[in-house]
Amino acid sequence: MTFGERLTKAVAAHGPLCVGIDPHPALLDSWGLSRSVEGLERFALTSVEAFGGRVAVVKPQAAFFEAHGSRGVAVLERVIADLRDSGTLVLVDAKRGDIGSTMAAYAQAYLGDGSPLAGDAVTVSPFLGFGSLQPALDTARATGRGVFVLALTSNPEGEQVQRATAPDGRTVAQTIIDFAAARNSGISPCGDVGLVVGATIGETDVDLSGFNGPVLAPGFGAQGGSVADLKRLFGADMRGVLPTSSRDVLKHGPDVSALVSAVRRVQQSL
Repeated sequence: MTFGERLTKAVAAHGPLCVGIDPHPALLDSWGLSRSVEGLERFALTSVEAFGGRVAVVKPQAAFFEAHGSRGVAVLERVIADLRDSGTLVLVDAKRGDIGSTMAAYAQAYLGDGSPLAGDAVTVSPFLGFGSLQPALDTARATGRGVFVLALTSNPEGEQVQRATAPDGRTVAQTIIDFAAARNSGISPCGDVGLVVGATIGETDVDLSGFNGPVLAPGFGAQGGSVADLKRLFGADMRGVLPTSSRDVLKHGPDVSALVSAVRRVQQSL
């Protein structure tokens, strides 16, 4: 199946919630774990046990694993494998972006068949030009995976670039959305190119009406994004929107049953 087909099936089974696995040092502390590879592994695998098979998408944040070097990356590889074995879609939050052969190498690492870092999708940055993402777009299409392209992020500094005006009068964010929409055109049930639009950005000031793909909405929960914010930004039915919660769920660890209960509460609120 295509990524769009698999995502649609997962959302129908579990709802649209995407849960992050963010082994932030402060969360390791709150779980009573050491800031070591051993603590990282315990945190990550406990999260897999709680979320695997219970949510549509799980999003491990690659940076927190990379911070521990090769052993941390090995933990990320196990997280990806264990989640996929549970039937859960994995979105690797790596935000990669480069040009030419370097982007092709990133695409092979996170989207290529046989790579231990390849989940079902990866986040990418288009700010070297949307065309720079072509190797990732092509690899995703060839392997039945997806990419989520940064469009409107919730960090205040993002406005300097994303809401800037391009030569044709559109904002940079709108050009990214339009490129992604063109890539997804005619694909059913939805395309394999998603967008990242923060749940706490205020007003979008962009047109998403013709976009035929998923929208990842980080910032829901602990960062202040609410269901009302999501509906205001994306419409009452929120079709295709994947609200993302990380700390708001993870703060209930390390008890697996408490994590599961937290997930269910968030799912029921959507």
